Amino acid sequence: MDMESWKLLRSVCILSFLLGSCFVYQSLRVVVAQEDSKPVVTLQIDVSNGAGRPIPETLFGIFFEEINHAGAGGLWAELVSNRGFEAGGQNTPSNILPWSIVGDQSSIYVATDRSSCFERNKIALRMDVLCDSNGCPSGGVGVYNPGYWGMNIEEGKKYKVALYVRSTGDIDMSVSLTSSNGSLTLASEKIIASASDVSNWTKKEVVLEAKGTDHGARLQLTTTKKGSIWIDQVSAIPVDTYKGHGFRNDLFQMMVDIKPRFIRFPGGCFVEGEWLSNAFRWKETVGPWEERPGHFGDVWKYWTDDGLGHFEFFQLAEDIGAAPIWVFNNGISHNDEVETASIMPFVQEALDGIEFARGDANSTWGSVRAKMGRQEPFELKYVAIGNEDCGKTYYRGNYIVFYDAIKKAYPDIKIISNCDGSSRPLDHPADYYDFHIYTSASRLFSMYHQFDRTSRKGPKAFVSEYAVTGKDAGTGSLLASLAEAAFLIGLEKNSDIVEMASYAPLFVNTNDRRWNPDAIVFNSSHLYGTPSYWVQRFFAESSGATLLTSTLKGNSSSLVASAISWKNNDKDYIRIKAVNFGATSVNMKVLVTGLDPKVMRLSGSKRTELTSANVMDENSFTQPEKVIPHESLLEMAEEDLTVVLPPHSFSSFDLLKESAKIKMPISDSSSYQKTPTV
Repeated sequence: MDMESWKLLRSVCILSFLLGSCFVYQSLRVVVAQEDSKPVVTLQIDVSNGAGRPIPETLFGIFFEEINHAGAGGLWAELVSNRGFEAGGQNTPSNILPWSIVGDQSSIYVATDRSSCFERNKIALRMDVLCDSNGCPSGGVGVYNPGYWGMNIEEGKKYKVALYVRSTGDIDMSVSLTSSNGSLTLASEKIIASASDVSNWTKKEVVLEAKGTDHGARLQLTTTKKGSIWIDQVSAIPVDTYKGHGFRNDLFQMMVDIKPRFIRFPGGCFVEGEWLSNAFRWKETVGPWEERPGHFGDVWKYWTDDGLGHFEFFQLAEDIGAAPIWVFNNGISHNDEVETASIMPFVQEALDGIEFARGDANSTWGSVRAKMGRQEPFELKYVAIGNEDCGKTYYRGNYIVFYDAIKKAYPDIKIISNCDGSSRPLDHPADYYDFHIYTSASRLFSMYHQFDRTSRKGPKAFVSEYAVTGKDAGTGSLLASLAEAAFLIGLEKNSDIVEMASYAPLFVNTNDRRWNPDAIVFNSSHLYGTPSYWVQRFFAESSGATLLTSTLKGNSSSLVASAISWKNNDKDYIRIKAVNFGATSVNMKVLVTGLDPKVMRLSGSKRTELTSANVMDENSFTQPEKVIPHESLLEMAEEDLTVVLPPHSFSSFDLLKESAKIKMPISDSSSYQKTPTV
């Protein structure tokens, strides 16, 4: 290449470089301009001594209702559905669903009769085996139970099967866990007994260890021995349950991770019933499980064997570390009610229920608890008189009788009225009033201010049921969860009057969705949390923390924010929570005042963000982590913190308070024990 060509090439290269640099500079200017064009707001937080207010220890909890098969076929780990054959009614022969026969009409005949040895549930199943070892199918004939849309049987795990049997002859019965169509045996044991041993009802138990896995398995009881066999009260339950107390481990852990401070149970409408004859009556749910009659919940339209009963609910509360809140029937259902003049039997039932929990082991109902293996009383400080029946004819009269009787016997118990006292004073005494809200996303977001002007005199508020419902919710959308997050921040800021709050409903078995949406979705083997569940995890540290005075300045019509301080592992943290309900990103500058820079400083710890590409995105069994919180390291430039709040997002920022002289290592302040890293 000659000198002239080289000079020309060099000139072209220099020109190209200059043009490229100019383009990059202009591009950077556009990016900076775009960043600068985002709306800017300032969150001012006062952390000076005495500026904060304690948040009640009980602020956030959970509400368990027997709805959507939340307990039967869900949290309660019993695998057999209709274990006592009572679901078909008391007239025999009756329907035995979901039980079915193994074999055909030429080899076996089954029918219910009223021969059970249990006085409160007289129905039993009679099997007339018409074939013998020469004529029966090789696997025998009998009955099988598929549980609640299939039993989750896992290889290597053990399952305890118990049943009551009697017979006119010898018994040689196989107790098996099989695949859904019965073609593959996962585990099997024999029950062999002479006629003299089973001439009367006898309890038999076996433990089966699974040799394979099937999420839709069934329990089979089969024989090749001719004769008549009666069976009743058949139970199959995993040996491994939460603390050995009968709760399904994975569902229980989902509750634990919320860190609830209370649990309201056993329901709302479930307690009332469509008719009083089908209301939840606690006395029929205690004692040995095989003696409990079960009942048809006519509001949510399914049978429960009531293995998850009064005792188990108190055990559940204790295991989860939450204060129990017992809701009992006050003589009022959806369609009938008891006149106040005749209400005393219901009042006595409530008093007896409290004695069952709190009475000593020598008291009438405390002794029933003691026989169930619990000598020490349970803690019970809160009771709710009825549910959503404030406008009923006899509500006020009945309520006053209940209130006076309970306060006389147990002055320390806090009583919850189900009349709303947020907008006008109650016309009857109460320690708390109940507030329920199911509405659209936009309305719930606007209800961030719901309790701002509520009178601070009189009873405290208990927001025991809240959720976004309708088209905004889908089956658990991001949009719904963002509105709920804003509403909860509003409750947090008004926690001088609102002392408790819980989402509803908590659980749904996807095979029987009676209500939509729900926090935790499951089937026999899998589960996931909806965005509404994950929102609750953001508030896990709020109960018992300190609410800091905070103010948003700027155009913040689509923003809601708050700040709390709390301790974790002897370290002091500030958590800022912010909801951006709008469709554009927002720059939020955080200005912390009241901190002496010579003594203390703030450093970034963690950012947690809940958002997704589409505001109607949901989680599912195929994509259980589509909308979950994502965590990242939060860095600060000295005391300055400016963050970008993405559109349609819920974010939290944890700041560590540390000595200004010595920089402490940052520890994980996370409450997201199971959140996957991304």
